[in-house]
Amino acid sequence: MMDPSQPIRRRKLSDDVRERLLLLIRERKLRPGDAIPSERELMAQYGVGRPAIREAMQALQSMGLIDIRHGERPRVAEPSVGQMLGQIGEPIRHMLVNSDTTLENLKEARALFEAQMAGLAAANATPESVGILDRILDEQVSARREPDAFLACDGRFHAQIATMSGNPIFAALSRSLFDWLAEFHSDLMRAPKLEQLTINEHTAILEAIRSGDAELAASRMTDHLNRANDLYHAANLA
Repeated sequence: MMDPSQPIRRRKLSDDVRERLLLLIRERKLRPGDAIPSERELMAQYGVGRPAIREAMQALQSMGLIDIRHGERPRVAEPSVGQMLGQIGEPIRHMLVNSDTTLENLKEARALFEAQMAGLAAANATPESVGILDRILDEQVSARREPDAFLACDGRFHAQIATMSGNPIFAALSRSLFDWLAEFHSDLMRAPKLEQLTINEHTAILEAIRSGDAELAASRMTDHLNRANDLYHAANLA
């Protein structure tokens, strides 16, 4: 709700142009790949200068809504879940660096999310998708003395489980959750001298998925992530 006591914020011309362009895209029902008016056309239509048009265009490009290529008309962009999550990446990173509460909330959200993904992976498992998990786990076993490679395999293992859900948004979200935690709280994602325990837990999750037991897969994933969170808490209290 608007606070009537707050001063009125002066809007920039580019903000108005951006909103007009969004309205234009909706009203004309433009689809990905469709061209939008050129800078010159928009300048004439809206009665504003080139800087306001360009700033609005760049804002829409940053939002992943239009593509701008040199020498071509701007076009409506193909929707991308990865790009959408990338837009919120910086605010998430800022909160992770500066807020312990955000970290706790993110860990809780990830644990619930990953448990559901494991259950869906078990329900949707095929020999091919399980084979990918087998190969990732084999690579993780080989990388147990190489921390960076081991962590990378860890992320791929969880991402593949989310991919098996059949929903590309889940897969992209799984990767983003893992990457946000790994980038700013690598101590949460790494467990020095406990690599074999991680491998054992991944193996147990994999076998539950292979057997098609959704409830068991979800339970083992929950135990796996809760164990990691408990170790993180213990390390901070030590």
